[in-house]
Amino acid sequence: MTSANRVTLKGTSVVIEGNDIDTDRIVPARFLKEITFENMGNYLFYDVRFNEDHTQKSHPLNDPKNQKATIMIVGKNFGCGSSREHAAQAILRFGIQTIIGESFGEIFAGNCKSVGIPVLTATPETLASLKKTLEENPSTSVTIDLVDKTAVLENHSFPISIVEAWRQAFLNGSWNALSILKANTDKIRALDASLPYKF
Repeated sequence: MTSANRVTLKGTSVVIEGNDIDTDRIVPARFLKEITFENMGNYLFYDVRFNEDHTQKSHPLNDPKNQKATIMIVGKNFGCGSSREHAAQAILRFGIQTIIGESFGEIFAGNCKSVGIPVLTATPETLASLKKTLEENPSTSVTIDLVDKTAVLENHSFPISIVEAWRQAFLNGSWNALSILKANTDKIRALDASLPYKF
């Protein structure tokens, strides 16, 4: 196993309403100048969470009841726009472990997979049911089962979908391509030494 597997994920959820939320809203461009991802969690949805004087606006991520949420529920085409990997890093470093939505920007979804965040899709009907339950009881714990491809809360089970190759990668712990490379350093060096030419 090259990295931690993801079989089940359990936690409370935060709902981010709206469709076509792009990566510039997820992490404003001015924060991309930082040379590490260390502080990216502080900038998640910054411009819609804070005023110019840095005081808080009304936003789900500023609500105390959502401060420990590890599951984000979103709408359609979440993560569209530019391909900045900072968006996935900000979500990860804020503490979100998985995202459920109707659809996602393709590159954004791939960036999430690369940092260990399963990006799951559900029908509009399923999302509406999830949101209704969570609105009635925000502290309801949600369990994501990647084996059965279900989201379970209270006594209800809802179907979710994920790219099958990604599901297998999360189940067996091979989602982190960098870890795979590091685990095979000896093989890479041996192959390099066997090449009849060098660049």
